[in-house]
Amino acid sequence: MLDIRHIVKQYSGHRALDDVSLQVPQGSIFGLLGPNGAGKTSLIRIINQITAPDSGEIYFDGELLQPKHIERIGYLPEERGLYKKMKIGEQMLYLAQLKGLSKSDAAQRIRKWFEKLQIESWWDKKVEDLSKGMQQKVQFVATVVHEPDLIILDEPFSGFDPVNAQVIQEEILELNKKGATIIYSTHRMESVEELCDYIALINKSKKVLDGPVRAIKRSYQNQMYVIECKEPGGLVLNFMETSLFEVVEENRTTENYEVTIRINQNNSLNDILLYLIPKIEINQVREVIPSMHDIFIDQVTTPSNKTIHHA
Repeated sequence: MLDIRHIVKQYSGHRALDDVSLQVPQGSIFGLLGPNGAGKTSLIRIINQITAPDSGEIYFDGELLQPKHIERIGYLPEERGLYKKMKIGEQMLYLAQLKGLSKSDAAQRIRKWFEKLQIESWWDKKVEDLSKGMQQKVQFVATVVHEPDLIILDEPFSGFDPVNAQVIQEEILELNKKGATIIYSTHRMESVEELCDYIALINKSKKVLDGPVRAIKRSYQNQMYVIECKEPGGLVLNFMETSLFEVVEENRTTENYEVTIRINQNNSLNDILLYLIPKIEINQVREVIPSMHDIFIDQVTTPSNKTIHHA
């Protein structure tokens, strides 16, 4: 859906984007990640043609990005942009018509969304009369009412309580099932795990990591396992004394004993099990797979000039 090639954006004394290239597959939910000031919002503004790059190109659905493509994009900015004194229904009609809908089509679609989100009674309210979370719902409708092919969501759950966050998350997944490509910019790593197929991580104006979420997580597996067993009593120290693995953490519960180990080089899980089975009664073994939060922290705190791409 998007092919972003060698984008550079310079503001006075500050390079916001430095040779950033990435591809957003059609029909995917694509996480655009990075700490504050990394360059995410600058890239989103360029995609939306709010600003232009100093160099580089963006292709939208195979064509060089042009003003006509704006009608096929829905954008929910982190800084919300509703008119506070205007009635919500009138405002939704106005914004939908800016995206190319007729007034009658816009009214029909808006009322359908209002019913779905249980906000029918808000039509004649003013934005300033709503809470931040309620305003979020209204702006979400304005973002998706014209059924865009590409939906860009910048921190869409900000201001929502858990119930309404879940409602909006389900709507995002439903829109994706119907064919929309979604770019999701966030700091919430737990929602990245739940929603995203692909991610790109931008740090200090450069892309430092991108690819499918599963492939990235696999690449960060580091031979760590949690072994849960019946309390082995005096045998704990005995089975620690081996060159096969090192003990990272121990945890005793009322009935069981858990030990997190890192397998040393050239050894396998089978080697470990063959060593342990004569010594302890194992209940279960599970691999420690790093979370996106762990990977994010590792990438933004570890000095590196490398870009890591996972096919």
